[in-house]
Amino acid sequence: MNGLFSVKKKVIIITGGGRGIGFHVGENMAKRGAFVYCVDTQFPKKISKNISNNLAQLKCNVTNKPKFQKICDKIFSTHKKIDVLINNAGVTFPEKGTKFYPEKKWKDTLSVNLTAAFNCSQAVLKYMMKKKYGSIINITSINAELGFPNNPAYVASKGGLKMLGKALARDWGKYGIRVNNVGPGYIKTEMTNKNYSNKKIRKSRQMRTMLGRWGELDDLIGPCVFLSSDASKYITGQDIYVDGGWLTNGLANE
Repeated sequence: MNGLFSVKKKVIIITGGGRGIGFHVGENMAKRGAFVYCVDTQFPKKISKNISNNLAQLKCNVTNKPKFQKICDKIFSTHKKIDVLINNAGVTFPEKGTKFYPEKKWKDTLSVNLTAAFNCSQAVLKYMMKKKYGSIINITSINAELGFPNNPAYVASKGGLKMLGKALARDWGKYGIRVNNVGPGYIKTEMTNKNYSNKKIRKSRQMRTMLGRWGELDDLIGPCVFLSSDASKYITGQDIYVDGGWLTNGLANE
């Protein structure tokens, strides 16, 4: 059983890896000996010196399909393999000022959250197919299951990403490639900081969970390590929700 959960020397690409969930997961994968490539448009977070040989930051907008493909080509040329892709890049544009959601926000959201995830998956699949091995992890959301207000584009994109994962799992399983979804609930990140800082909103949302708290970035490391490692080699097409029990909670805590 030694090394069952190991990601040592695995080659991992993480989109949206400049901050938040993507950077935190990437940093911790690198600490565990993986070769991690964080792809994003900007990198406000600095790499620790002790993992600088294992974590690289590559500037690319994931909607730029040719550029992302070149990145994959270079990574494969260096390592002769790509083991894991984590489709984490995402944007959200809630709209409270009008009853009718703007079409531009709809297109911009789906372009990053869904279409780019499809294209990025296509880019790595041809390399995974050569090795008959690979794991794709889509970072979805509890929004993939539930209707949330004022943001139909985000809800639709995460629901679509969830089903994209299942479709890819079905098509690529014969090549030894697994595709699974990790769906966070409310996690304390830069993106959710405004809501977390509002005491009323923070309490209302943590009350919906069974554990009575918001998630921490560390809560996502385990599921991502598990799905990247050989410990999950017979698991594909699945949804793992990291939400403190939100989705299955019948009543808010009283």
